[in-house]
Formats: sequence, structure tokens, C-alpha cells
Amino acid sequence: MFYLTVPSEDARHSSVPPAPEVDAEFYGMGKNLYRNYHAGLNAPAQPCDANGLFLPPGTPPLPLTEQLPDDWSPFRNRTEFETAEFLYSRAQMSAPNINTLLDLWAASLLKHGDVPPFADHKDLYKTIDNIPIGGVNWQSFKIQYSREKPDIPDVPSWMNQQFDVWYRDPREVARNILANPDYVNDFDYRPFREYSVSKDERRYQDFMSGDWAWQQADMIATDPDTLGATFVPIILGSDKTTVSVGTGNNEYYPLYLSIGNVRNNVRRAHRDALCLVGFLAIPKSKSLKPFHTILETFKNPMSKPEIARFGDGHYRRVFYGLGPYIADYEEQVLLTSIVRNWCPREALFEEETSDVLRRDFGIVGSIVPFTNDFPRDDIHQLIAPDILHQIIKGCFKDHLVTWVEKYLHHVHGKREAERRMDDIDQRLAAATPFTGLRRFPQGRGFKQWTGDDSKALMKIYLPAIEGHVPTDVIRTFRAFLEFCYLVRRNIITEDMISQIEDALCRFHHYHSIFLRLGVVPTFSLPRQHSMKHYPDLIRLFGAPNGLCSSMTENKHIKAVKQPWRRSNKYNALGQMLVTNQRLDKIAALRVDFTKCGMLNGTCLSDASGCLDTSCNNPPAKPSNIIPDTAKPNADIDDNVDEERKRAQTVAVLAFELSIPNLQDLIGRFLFEQLHPRDPRDHATIPLDSFPVYDGKISVVNSTSSRFYAPSDLSGIGGMRREHIRSCPKWMNAHARYDCMFINAQPDLEGMRGLQIARALCFFSFKYKFVLYECAMVHWFDVIGDAPDEDTGMWVVQPSFDGHSPNISVIHIDAIYCAAHLLPVYGVDFIPRAINFSNSLDKFRTFYVNKFTDHHAFEITF
Repeated sequence: MFYLTVPSEDARHSSVPPAPEVDAEFYGMGKNLYRNYHAGLNAPAQPCDANGLFLPPGTPPLPLTEQLPDDWSPFRNRTEFETAEFLYSRAQMSAPNINTLLDLWAASLLKHGDVPPFADHKDLYKTIDNIPIGGVNWQSFKIQYSREKPDIPDVPSWMNQQFDVWYRDPREVARNILANPDYVNDFDYRPFREYSVSKDERRYQDFMSGDWAWQQADMIATDPDTLGATFVPIILGSDKTTVSVGTGNNEYYPLYLSIGNVRNNVRRAHRDALCLVGFLAIPKSKSLKPFHTILETFKNPMSKPEIARFGDGHYRRVFYGLGPYIADYEEQVLLTSIVRNWCPREALFEEETSDVLRRDFGIVGSIVPFTNDFPRDDIHQLIAPDILHQIIKGCFKDHLVTWVEKYLHHVHGKREAERRMDDIDQRLAAATPFTGLRRFPQGRGFKQWTGDDSKALMKIYLPAIEGHVPTDVIRTFRAFLEFCYLVRRNIITEDMISQIEDALCRFHHYHSIFLRLGVVPTFSLPRQHSMKHYPDLIRLFGAPNGLCSSMTENKHIKAVKQPWRRSNKYNALGQMLVTNQRLDKIAALRVDFTKCGMLNGTCLSDASGCLDTSCNNPPAKPSNIIPDTAKPNADIDDNVDEERKRAQTVAVLAFELSIPNLQDLIGRFLFEQLHPRDPRDHATIPLDSFPVYDGKISVVNSTSSRFYAPSDLSGIGGMRREHIRSCPKWMNAHARYDCMFINAQPDLEGMRGLQIARALCFFSFKYKFVLYECAMVHWFDVIGDAPDEDTGMWVVQPSFDGHSPNISVIHIDAIYCAAHLLPVYGVDFIPRAINFSNSLDKFRTFYVNKFTDHHAFEITF
């Protein structure tokens, strides 16, 4: 039900905001979703002026900038700005190389009496430093170990040393994020609860859709001074990384900050919504005092709103609150002051003695968490879910994969176990190619695992171990993988939470086989234990993919590792801080120039006065919600040199593919295109009724499909592009003929509305002045009417009409996206001659791999 409250005339322009006009409203395209917005703050996010007086509804914001369209300050023109951005941000060119390039540039301009944009690297750096926006100055203070020292003669030297902590005012960083116009369309001003209209089912996605933000708004609303304010949750994250700096310490803890109002897709997309605010040089020491000092400026606006400008140009009253903290388990132990191997979220307690706290709760009572000094905050409740370290690296890599190897040694002995592990490696190496899927030519025997290694191995590991381990182990992996892919979704409904709980229950039921067989002595493992908290964490904080430590890991590259590499390695920390500040300034200036329309087209087209009109018409933003059954766009790719060597007539293509009846297949295809509503079974129609075409054709080696897949790596709007290849010599080596999902019955969900086919050729031709873009496919038949009970994946086999392959010509519009098939290896050891290039030809049955990416997992049910 939707309630409307009309504000009174006196409330239209005063220091008290008007009453909310709506408590609920439809969201997105159509009327498929609605949101209940929190009304306790009395029309929260109400615009005001710079003095905090609320504005009448509909008052336009002041212009974000008074900058003239030709004012490139501190640069003289667009060429200077884009040169600086390219050299410093994109190419990350060293100072000597910049000097060399500028010298060559100057030499080429001498005869024209002109000079390059900058004299040398010093001129470039000075100009960047003069950018007036985007940079928050670095500050520092010293810390020293302050707890009781051991009563030994040789006290560790670090306990007596002082260490520098560098930080930027996090409040100013948060205000910069709020004021960034790049986030205007991806910003939530109020806590809300989103529901589907059809099922009236709760949906969790971005941070403000969770219950935690709603509960905080409930508490804040009890203070009359907060009415009309915008609640801004502060999201923090830290993760130890290793660099070699001049202090003599290798361990550094970068501290990052974001805000909960920015949506998950922006926070994950490297658009500077996750910012570096601190650099903590704290080797070995477990002191938490730096957090108290760094976050000190947030205390006042956590109790009394302040005025801040937003990216849409409006001022609003802002009320801050410490939100979830992103950290791996080692950091969680440090933050929550618990004993290792205890759960940081379950360490909730009343006042007790230190001995009781340690014995019963695993808490080091002598250490006070930093959140103790901030209102409404408890670090034990703010620990965010961490898919990367808890689930992917922890449960999968450190536990399950290791337990499989231990099981083989425990049951078969060392020699036989190694033989079986070699076969598993051979199976992994034989996995068929797929766009974006990493290959494992040597199996899983690499020395150092990264998060990407673990993610890639998860996609193909389950079929590889089948036949070497008991059924309960297979079902353990299935339950675990289903849990992982469910919690990683971009949108999670209450029904999906029930599926998560079911997968978790099955995981705990089946993985007991490792305990029964004596492979592991106990399941007292914090990372596996953390899985039980995910349903509650989803309800509190929204989809976990917006709070994963993979974001801080990725940020390390830009904020820590790359700046260290471009330093001279002597007292590198100071140089790294300057580098980060300059990068922020350039990024902020680009946003400002873009907002003013100063970066349309290219630098060359702008300079020549011939602005490409296509640059003024950016593609329309796709809908937030597109049904999985929606037909994607598929385009045939061309401009490949090798395609010039392919057949150019039907007869030659028939010979090339060894398909003598190709002309009949094309005729059947044309009949279906020309008579789409013919009720007859086309297989019974005589061949002489079909059109005849034996003219020219154009063969290409790949096609691309575009579809909505927000849970995978995709554009901001959730659209993903995927290539499907069909070429006799891929990468100048071997043949590659990919498989794909075909839209057979769009009205049906999951695999019941899809078919699997292998692309034998992509070609196009004109018939009666109409261009037809086609694919020749070999069909696969689904075995059974449900997925395999152990692996949860559908099983298919190549389709044959008698002894001949079942081949058809289809329009490329019927292609949904690429499909990944993995052989059903069974119990037999596979021959060494089988590899990734021929495995689709060597096996009779295949799994439709639903774990190849999140989109496949969502559609192959």
C-alpha cells in the first residue's frame, strides 16, 4: 500500500523539512519492483542551502562549477591535460622517460617554431600539483608500542621504536566522494527495502537495501536535530600488503574508505569510490591506536549533522556513522581483539573480567576496540562478509582441495595417490577453452596461489575429481560451490537466502565424510564457521559482493604496488603518498571537465574542430533489470585476416566442413525464415519445397553476444559481451569450435527453455536482397529430465540422426551466450593424448558447466 502525505504550506520553506511525500514508490522500468523508503528522518536527504535551511520542493541546485568551457586551469589547453593524464596516470612513465619523450617531441617541433606541452618532468609534476581539487593533504603522527614489555634481557627492538603513521582526513575524503558528480546516477540517499511486485519478496542488492542502514536510521531519527539529514555510512577496509620501504619494515596496512550510499557496481568498478586514507607502518605491533586518531574528525558529525555538497549540486545535512569493516580473518582478529580461531561476530558479551572474557568468549579484555569511542558502533557487529579470503581462499583452497589430496594419500598410499593426482591434473588441463576461463596446462600444481587462481580452479575442479573420490565428497563440493555462487550474486532474494541455507546444510552434512575417514581431526575452522553468518549478513548489509576484500586487494595495485614500483625505492613511502595525491587530483579534474562537456570526442578531433558527432551520443544506459530469458544481441565479428582464406561459396564450404547436404540445410533454414508460422513439422517437408541457394557466402571465425550479467565482470549497467569462436585454426595452432546456449523456448525457464549446440561455422549471405547471418551448429541432446544428482549439472551428449551428426543452420539471433562443456570423465584415467583442443571430440557425454561463470549458474537450473 502506498501512502501520500502532503506537506503543509508553513513547512515549504523553513529550517524544518517537509513531511515525506511518499513512503513507497515503484522502482525501475515498469511496475515490477517497489521500494519502501525509511521515513523516520522526516523526508531524509532533503536539499538545503549552504546554511542548512531546507529548500522548497523542486528548487534547482546551484551550478557545480562556474568554470568556463575553455578554462583548462592549471593546464593551458586540452592537449596539456590529456598528455599529463596519459603520461602520469595511464602509462605511468618514469621521469627519465618523460624527459626523453619531451625532448624528442621538442625536436620534432623546432622547424615549426612550437614547443611540447611541458618542458620536462618537473614542469609536468608542478602543473599536476597545482590542480586545486581532488587532493586531501597527507598528515602524520608517531606511535610506539605502549603495552607491557616482556621481562627478558633482549626486548625486541621494535617495541622501543617509534613509527610514522600517514593519513588523510577521512571526513574530507568522504565529502569528496559525496560531491563527485560521476556517482549521481548510482547513489542511494535513503535506506530502503525493495520488493518484487509479483511475489512481494524482499530483495537485497546495494548496501542501503540492508537492515543495518534501516536500523541506524531508526536510532538516528530519535534525535530531533537529525530530521531531514542524509545518513552516510562509512565503510572501512584494511589488508596487510608487503612493500620494501626505507623505514626498514616490510609490512604495511593501507586503510581504505568508501561510503554505503554509493552502489556496489560503482564500488567494484575502480571508479575511485574506494579511497586510500591511511598508510600504517606497524610491523609486528598489534596496537589499534592509529584508528582512533585517524577517524577523530568523524566524531562530531556522528552526533550532530553537518552541511555537505553532493554530486547533484545540492547541499544536504549529513549524519555519519561507522559501517561495516572489510578485512580478512587475520585483520578481524586484530580489530576485534579476539583470540585466534574464535569467531569475531560471536564475541558479543556483557561486562566481565578479563579472565572470563578470554575463557568464555575468546576476547582479549585488555584491548579496547577502536569503535568503543564512536556512537552506535560495535566492531563485532560490523565485520563484513569476505568472500575472497573466507570462502574462496579459505574454505576452497586451504581446506577442501587440500583435504582431497589428504584423502587420496590416506586411502591409496603415496604412490597411487600421486598417480591419481596426476590424472586429476590431466583432467584439469583437458578442460575445454572458454572466454575468460584460465587454463591449467600443468594442473593445480603451481607454487603460489592467488585469489584468481582459486576462482578459476573452482570452475572446473568438480568434474576433475569425480571417480577418484567418494560420492559424498562430490556432493560436498557441489554444495560448497552452489553456496559460493549464490552469495556472490548481484541481487539476492529471500528465496535465494533459503537456497543458501540449504546449500550450507548440505555442505555440513556431506563434508563429515572427511572426519569419518580420519582425513581431518576437527572442523573447528573459523573460515568455514563464517559461512553460517552469511544469511544474516546479507540481510544486514545487502549483497556481499559489494563488501569483499577483493576490492581492497585490487586497490593495493593502484595505491601501493604501482606507486612503489615508480618510486626510486629510497624512502619510497613519501613518494608513494605524493603519487596517490597526484592521481587523485588528475581523476577529480577529469570528472570536472567531463561534467562541463569539455572532453567530448578525441583530442585530435577537438583540436581540428571536427568533433565526431558519435561522441555526443553516448549509448543509452541499459535497464537495471533484464530477464534472463531476454534474447541478447549477437553480432558476427569480421575483419579477421584468416577469414579471407575461408570458403566463399556454398559448395566450397560444404567440402571444407565435410557436410555434403549443406545446400539442403540452407534451404531448410530459408524456409523457416520465410515461413515462421508454418504449423507443419519442417522435418517432414519435402526438400524440393525449400528455396535453393548456392551463391556466395561470407565466413567469419567468431561472433559476439551481449547479455545482462551483473554478477560477472561487466559494464556499470550490467551488460556483458562474450565471444564465441568457430575457426579451424585458432591462435595459429589448433581448431576451436565453441558451444553455446540456444534460445529454443523463451517462455520456459532454465535449461528447459535452452538447447546446447556446437558452432561449426558462422557465415552470412544475401537472399532476395535480405542479409541472413547464420550459424551452422551440431546439436546436443540432454540426458534425463533433471540435473545430475551428485554434481548438480545437466548432462548432454552429441545428437545423431542415425549415424550422421544432427546439424542445422540457425539464425545468430537465436544464440543466447556461450556454453562451457566439461567431459564426464568417470573412473577411467584419461590418455595423455587428450587435451583442451580435442576433449570435445574424445568423450561421449558432457556436463553443462554451470560454474563457469555466475551467469551460467543463474540460467542452467
